[in-house]
Amino acid sequence: MSADQARVGFCAGRRGTRWREALMAFWRKAVATARLAIGVPDYDAYVAHMRAHHPGARVMNYAEFFNDCQARRYRNGRTGCC
Repeated sequence: MSADQARVGFCAGRRGTRWREALMAFWRKAVATARLAIGVPDYDAYVAHMRAHHPGARVMNYAEFFNDCQARRYRNGRTGCC
């Protein structure tokens, strides 16, 4: 490995950049899926949706968003399992 490769990273160049972007996109989707599976709401997706589809509406902060999701999830005292 040359000094330039060590300085900018092993995956330097166009192919390395595309590979890294694909890996990061996969990682973001994997994290979002894992969060949904364990019941952690995706605040970033909520903010993106609100800005894209409801530009004039107020966007809740994370604490408000989390409390709203928890209230909707447990509103009947059930988890939806039984």
